[in-house]
Parts: sequence; C-alpha cells; structure tokens
Amino acid sequence: MNNVVTQRFIKCHDKLREDNRIRSSRQFAMALDYLPQSLSEILKGRRDVTIDLLRKAVEKYKINPVYLITGEGPLFMTEEDRQDFRILTIVTNPEETERIVHVPNTAQAGYAEASGNPVFVENLPTFSLPDYRYKVGTYRSFDVTGDGMEPTLMEGDKVVCSFLEPSLWGTSIKDNYVYVLVTRGDVLVRRVVNLIPDRRQLRLLSDNLFYDPFVISLGEVREIWYVRSKISPFLAAPKSQAISLHNGLTDLQRVVQEQHDLIRNLQAAIEKLAEKPN
Repeated sequence: MNNVVTQRFIKCHDKLREDNRIRSSRQFAMALDYLPQSLSEILKGRRDVTIDLLRKAVEKYKINPVYLITGEGPLFMTEEDRQDFRILTIVTNPEETERIVHVPNTAQAGYAEASGNPVFVENLPTFSLPDYRYKVGTYRSFDVTGDGMEPTLMEGDKVVCSFLEPSLWGTSIKDNYVYVLVTRGDVLVRRVVNLIPDRRQLRLLSDNLFYDPFVISLGEVREIWYVRSKISPFLAAPKSQAISLHNGLTDLQRVVQEQHDLIRNLQAAIEKLAEKPN
C-alpha cells in the first residue's frame, strides 16, 4: 500500500486529468522526464513516489508541497505562492548529517542562476563546524566579494549563514542585520531594511558609505540567508591598528588646525579692509 504522500500525489495527478490540464498519465510522466511504466506502478499502488519526482511535479504543475507533506491547504499553489516558493538542495554525509555547503566567489554567478539545480549544489565544497548550533537547521557559507561591507566584512572573508524560509521573510527579517540575498543573477551581502509588509521590497545598505542604499523587489530574490558568523583569513596586529588610528587622528588634527589658521587669517584681513576709509 502507498504511503500517505504518494496517495496525495496520486490525488493531484487525478485532479490534473479531471481538469484536462494533462491528456494522459503518459503525457504527465513524459513532461516530468519520468518513465511512464514507473508512474503506472505508482498509480497502481505498487511503489511510492520518489523525492525527485515530487520536486519536478511541484515545479512543473504547481502541486502544493505543503499539501503533499501535511495534507493541509489546496492541492495546487497560486501564482503568488509559487513565486515565493523555493526548493532548497541540501547535502548530507553517509551518517545523514547535513553538511554546510560553501559557495566560493568563482561559483556565485552560477549559483544565482542555478540555485535550484541539485547537481550544481551537490558539486560545491562542503564542510562542518564543531559548534552544536551548526548541527541544527540548514547552513550555507559564501565568500565576501568587493568592498561594499567594509570595514565589517573584508573581501576574502567567509560568512556562515542559516536559511530563512520564504514564508518567514515578511516577519523575521530584522532591520539593519546582515543577510546574504541570492537574486536571479547575483549574490549580495548587505544590511537589510524590511519593506515587505507594505511594498514587497527590501532596502539594501552597505557599511561602506561610498555606496548608496538601493531597493530590490521581492520577486527578484531567490534565497535569503541570515549571517550568523564570519571566518576571516586576516588578523591585523592590535599594535598596527593602534598606530594606524593614531596617525589618522594626528592627520585630522593637523587639517583642523590648518583650517582654523586659514579662517583666522581671513578674518584679520577682512577687519583691516573694514578699517580703511572709503
């Protein structure tokens, strides 16, 4: 006998035929790149549906994954539900413990374009961390690129992030916290201001004040990851930092004094001109 998820999958298949959205079970199988004979075995109760088949059916026919797993909600997603829904690929070790997938700088453009492609994600490097908090939930790490988040994050740093479910974006994104946003063509590390409830937008801020804030539509965002920690290859000596700060303050004092002297000389010149008879 089929498990309950398979039974719900069959119900969705039957509804598609009833509504004439598919002509036959064979066409349904071919559209999902699945053997018609294997689908027939599922429909006859001789085998259970596979995760890969479920994933393809969700993407192709908007079958509601919440209904498949819990039995709650409609059989199919609305267009808005589908835009907000993302299928996340995870990688585990032989003991079924989830690994942290690392997205290096060289792979970020490809990741943005193919974040839903299991093969692409599975070929990325993975690692684990000893802290227990990284053993619960889904984590991913990203290389920091560019100088947009200096001095908080430097190019070459790695940020370790926890996955934020799309259903929680509107309520859980905290203003001015750092997140990684995977868009349709880029991977961005920025502070975020949550404009989702009113505008379905996010305002992105750089710590480097050279860069202006900008707004991004929620429809452009594929994934959001909350930055939990950073791994940095750089460790500046405290003495060097103190010297650098002292030199900076000394230069600033010198500039202020020069400006003060200039203003004082200018004021004296104006007073002399004012004393001269017309």
